[in-house]
Amino acid sequence: MSTIKADNVSNLAGSSTTSMNNVVNGSAKAWVNFNGVTISIRASYNVSSIIDEDIGIYTIVFATPMPDANFASCIMLGRDAYNIDIHGAIDPFILPTASSLRLRTAFLSQVPTSNYADLPRICVSVFR
Repeated sequence: MSTIKADNVSNLAGSSTTSMNNVVNGSAKAWVNFNGVTISIRASYNVSSIIDEDIGIYTIVFATPMPDANFASCIMLGRDAYNIDIHGAIDPFILPTASSLRLRTAFLSQVPTSNYADLPRICVSVFR
């Protein structure tokens, strides 16, 4: 494997430049767009699989683990057909690890009850 060493990166025109630190540390280290009803991955980077733990509970498994569990994650959910507000969060009962994170999805009107919901559009990004 070859290694490119540079302090900065620019576009072809040279009109926009950023430091390599921004490229290496500011890019998502993993992301996934998946269907939580059929548990099918539409597109992803550094995600090897999604485990369907229960209704509205998923574990995202990284293809290459993070250095540790101190990463930041963002969750975006699509509304259901009835336009009911929905909620997604990292599972408070199972802490993230370097190799995976668990999340839960539910209808907002039913939080904090245990009535979780499988949703057709779930997107997660992980930054470290």
